[in-house]
Amino acid sequence: MKKKIALLLPFLFSLLLIIAPTNLYAEQDDPYGLTAASNINVGQSTDLKTIIADVINIALGFLGIIAVIIILFAGFKWMTAAGNEEQVSSAKKMIVQAVIGLAIIFLAWAIANFVITNLQTQTL
Repeated sequence: MKKKIALLLPFLFSLLLIIAPTNLYAEQDDPYGLTAASNINVGQSTDLKTIIADVINIALGFLGIIAVIIILFAGFKWMTAAGNEEQVSSAKKMIVQAVIGLAIIFLAWAIANFVITNLQTQTL
């Protein structure tokens, strides 16, 4: 069962990475996203729901970056293990834990995004 999950999890995660950003680049006028980046307006709103949404998005973004850094560090640790099985198993554990962390971060973002979007549409 663990082998099936271990094979399925990277596939689902890579599928998620392919599908999730497709709507980010819908504007063809700005292929590099510079206009979208300048229109973020973090800290410009006085609405409490928008401020909470910004804080959640920023926090989850930083957590995602940290998880990716952990994956990179674990990969480096694995590549420099020089046949040491203890280091290889430790690196594998780190990678699995970081991927699980990324899945949890994505699910937390999806739930928070759903709740905040519904709050904003219901309390206009």
